[in-house]
Amino acid sequence: MRFFLLLAVFLLGQFPAASVCAGDADLVRGAVWAGSFYPADPDRLVREVDRHMAAARATLPAGLPAGPPVALIFPHAGYRYSGPVAGAAAVVAAAGKYRRVVVLAPDHRVGFAGAATTAARAYRTPLGDVPVDRAAVRLLSLPDVNEVPASDASEHAVEVVLPFLQRALGDFSLVPLVLGRIAPERVADLVAPLMEDGKTLLVVSSDFSHYLAYNAAVERDSRSIAAILALDRERFSAIGNSACGRTGIEALLVLARSAGLVPRLVARANSGDTAGGRSRVVGYAAIAFYKNKKDMETGKMAPLDQEQGRALVLLARRAILEHFGRGLDPAGEETLARKLSDPALTRKMGVFVTLNRRGRLRGCIGSLTGIEPIVEGVRRNAVNAAFGDPRFPPLSEEELDGLEIEVSVLSEPVPLEAAHGKDLVAKLRPGTDGVIIRDGVRSATFLPQVWKQLPDPAEFLSHLCLKAGLPADRWQRPGLEVSVYQVQYFEEDPSGP
Repeated sequence: MRFFLLLAVFLLGQFPAASVCAGDADLVRGAVWAGSFYPADPDRLVREVDRHMAAARATLPAGLPAGPPVALIFPHAGYRYSGPVAGAAAVVAAAGKYRRVVVLAPDHRVGFAGAATTAARAYRTPLGDVPVDRAAVRLLSLPDVNEVPASDASEHAVEVVLPFLQRALGDFSLVPLVLGRIAPERVADLVAPLMEDGKTLLVVSSDFSHYLAYNAAVERDSRSIAAILALDRERFSAIGNSACGRTGIEALLVLARSAGLVPRLVARANSGDTAGGRSRVVGYAAIAFYKNKKDMETGKMAPLDQEQGRALVLLARRAILEHFGRGLDPAGEETLARKLSDPALTRKMGVFVTLNRRGRLRGCIGSLTGIEPIVEGVRRNAVNAAFGDPRFPPLSEEELDGLEIEVSVLSEPVPLEAAHGKDLVAKLRPGTDGVIIRDGVRSATFLPQVWKQLPDPAEFLSHLCLKAGLPADRWQRPGLEVSVYQVQYFEEDPSGP
């Protein structure tokens, strides 16, 4: 008997005190980490959370959408370290009225397959009890979702975000989901039905790089944040030491790409910026995901500005550099992390990437219509222009020297009706219109920039017909389909990032 008592004392000692209250009918997951990660005293806790939120309100980036986010990436470290970033995430969350919060958290302490949720009726913090939503019980009926009592008793990544959410949202119910070894696609499948009510906030609890030197952490986190803002799950996944909650983040990226969500960087820092030394730091980021507005889908928004265009050109260069195992310098990565959060760059619009070297064309590939977000089109077409344009051999690493990159963002093409060749020539706007011709299965386009080499409309159309494999005078006869579009094009800044 004495052996079993000693064993019980040993096992209880593996977890912080106050894990759960006894009694299945009134089971409450206790405030395990109060007094460690955050204050145990309610009044002190309120003051600390409110202080971080008040400071964040004064420093939120300009241009954040006014509406509520659908999802948030939220840090879960001790408040003295991650509090400023958590406060910014909480301020953004406060814009919404949510009935329920789903928290995806990583398993730090146990190790298990699948996902784990709780059988408790509530999670307790010094600010009160957060009721567990009935959806958590329904999830337990699925084969890859289980109770893992050891995780429920000790995992901090759900608990630590709750006081901030309590101050930001007031009353809500909770679906805690701790992720073990499970595919992000499966997590997305579990979460997607819970999001359909429009009154559920998805919180992905995650810190970023761990225990790197300060400058290395800034560079690593810049790459991770840029990949998230570009909804580039594959690139994010390939970045080592990027985030403890990477499974939840990848699941969110799956959901975001499917639903057309727009990510925006709200705040970032690391422990070297807040309360620690700089030899071994932990990184934090708050990233909000918003519903995509209809005008962003159709491209009916204000034109892109030069800073947005510069970010697109940097993105194209990085896509090419990555083919050679290289990347941008830290300043370039920082520029991308800062500017790719703009929702205008997630509009679905046609994109062309043109490569020139020492004044001569070296590749040009693009999409005429908005089949994917601008950032996706830039990355894909940059790689195709460099290595897949059939007119040229693949770009070599030596040719990076002197390579000039141009990104064109296209308006939606519209048909141009013309009774005959002379009418067509009269309706074209040299220097303004990009032109698409189509005759059966043959088609071709010239961007508006081509008018610089072919300023005469008749000559422009003749060369375009030849490009499509048609007779040069085909434009003079009826039956040719013609559409026009306009572009904004951005060239590489010779001064660098």
